[in-house]
Amino acid sequence: MKVLVIGSGGREHALAHKVSQSVHVEEVFVIPGNDAMTNVATVVTAIAETDHEKIADFAVAEAIDWVIIGPEQPLTAGLADVLKERGIKVFGPNKKAAQMEGSKSFAKQMMKQYNIPTAAYEMISTKEAALAYIQEHSGPVVLKQDGLAAGKGVIVAMTEQEAVAAVHEFYKDGDTEVVFEEFLQGEEFSLMVFVNDDFIIPFDCVAQDHKRAFDGDTGPNTGGMGAYCPVAHIKEQTMKETNERISYPIARAMKEEGLHYFGLLYIGAIITEEGPKVIEFNARFGDPECQVLLTRLETDLMDIIFALEAKQDITLTWSADTVVGVVLAAKGYPAAYDKGIKVEGYNGELDYYVSGLKYEDGWKTAGGRVMLAVGSGGTVKDAVEASYQNAAKIKSDGLFYRTDIAHRALKNNG
Repeated sequence: MKVLVIGSGGREHALAHKVSQSVHVEEVFVIPGNDAMTNVATVVTAIAETDHEKIADFAVAEAIDWVIIGPEQPLTAGLADVLKERGIKVFGPNKKAAQMEGSKSFAKQMMKQYNIPTAAYEMISTKEAALAYIQEHSGPVVLKQDGLAAGKGVIVAMTEQEAVAAVHEFYKDGDTEVVFEEFLQGEEFSLMVFVNDDFIIPFDCVAQDHKRAFDGDTGPNTGGMGAYCPVAHIKEQTMKETNERISYPIARAMKEEGLHYFGLLYIGAIITEEGPKVIEFNARFGDPECQVLLTRLETDLMDIIFALEAKQDITLTWSADTVVGVVLAAKGYPAAYDKGIKVEGYNGELDYYVSGLKYEDGWKTAGGRVMLAVGSGGTVKDAVEASYQNAAKIKSDGLFYRTDIAHRALKNNG
């Protein structure tokens, strides 16, 4: 069979690689892909991921059996709907269902209506009301842009001064919808759940992302600076409780609301004194969690999709190893950064999943998060060392990376 992956980042590089390993798959295409993905797929750069009709035309012409949509933008813009109208099978939710990620207010209202545990919140649309809210609520507050923001539309304001500055930033162009949430204290983790209406196949392995730009979980929020799995210190009871209180109820709620969700639901969760609560939902795999999870996953990804389509349970098989991924990002990210900086040391090895490299007389940077260096090992320490050895092989004046990825796992597991 033929599979088409939509997207150009490290997540899609990993998806294409995993699909290429399937016993069911003869050929993998990626639209638009990037120059590094030629090691796992046929890259079709001539079509943009925003050109839904051309993507559909390509899928029909090439007799594509399944399309897997990686990024959030084409999902929230309705690519799945266009493809399904042309009779093409799609792994990825329709436009209405993708609101679970595309609109923070929509997701919050769903959680409130169906008693899904999450932070208390208010929706505020004007700067004046936002400043009044800050004056009335002491302590840390979380501000979230209502729409898509590539993982960077969140400010955690620990002081009133930071909160006021965040208000001015979010409302600098006028009135807009912003979610104001109570600050939740606890440890975060990422749970991926395959969803087909009210039927789910939850990953029984979770990953932990590192959102802040710098060591010690400091600096601005990013799309993710590294991840690892499994998270051994997050116990099976927590996983069970998360599925019972969040995964199954939200699947039933989405079906009740007529969303007809088919695809991957990312649950960003936090362990609080009251149990696990939702920080956010995404309508696709997290990045870089996807890369480390798929590296550790031994089950054929297409077998999981087939089981999901048929609403049949499937037992997932995982490597015994720990997997760690370290993001190499452009200096300045997540703010302004330069492109076109020379990168040496990368030769197409699958120890790296690439999101922001372009080949022009050698490899050069072409994005904020440039690549993920992956390492595996029998212990967390071994996996951390392997990932950083791979990161150190990449030489460039334009890159930086955190040096403490998986620090919680090292602390909790010796």
